[in-house]
Amino acid sequence: MQPKYKRILLKISGEAMKGEREYGIDPKFLDYLADEIKGAVESKVEVVLVTGGGNIFRGLAGSKQGLDRSTADYMGMLATIFNGLALQDVLEKKGIPTRLQTSIKMEQIAEPFIRRKAVRHLEKGRVVILGGGTGLPFITTDTTAALRGLELGCEAIFKATKVDGVYEDDPVKNPQAKKYEFLDFDEAMKNDKIAVIDKSAISLCRANKVHIVVFNVYGKGNFKKAVLGEKIGTTIC
Repeated sequence: MQPKYKRILLKISGEAMKGEREYGIDPKFLDYLADEIKGAVESKVEVVLVTGGGNIFRGLAGSKQGLDRSTADYMGMLATIFNGLALQDVLEKKGIPTRLQTSIKMEQIAEPFIRRKAVRHLEKGRVVILGGGTGLPFITTDTTAALRGLELGCEAIFKATKVDGVYEDDPVKNPQAKKYEFLDFDEAMKNDKIAVIDKSAISLCRANKVHIVVFNVYGKGNFKKAVLGEKIGTTIC
């Protein structure tokens, strides 16, 4: 079966990276996630990864505790690089070639983000992992995912979450909430109860006609099924 998309970006939240732990990185989840990514790569999809950092440090939470917002956001960016290094290690051990690029220069551990170089890696079959957000404070990793996805010519942004799609209301608080199979960009922008992905990221994808797929990362095989075009989660288009 041919994949629906040639090149995609997968956004993995820091919340997902901690798995069953209260803090940090869950090695069991990391191993599972690497297998999910490997399945997509073997179906000949070019994959870009953007990691969140909330499992280690969340900039907005730090600013609420008294840290300068810019300082807190830079700390959050460093947390995403922690996660990127962990992902790189486990993917390489499974035989998946990778390159870690960061928006904050760290020559000893990663390449700086260079668009043309990242594209070349993808063309050679390497998974490109992007850490450090955009390198600028006040910008979320969801928005980073949309920006980098557009820069690198990705056809869709995949948001890996704990829920199986987008609902009209919080399904935890409202068990009767309707799940969307497909959701119009305009409706996603208007509905303030839809908080699974940032409005700024949705706006960027709407303006450039790039699909967003929100799916449950804990469903085994979901990622590969989604990139092949099966009806998994919610597609915002």
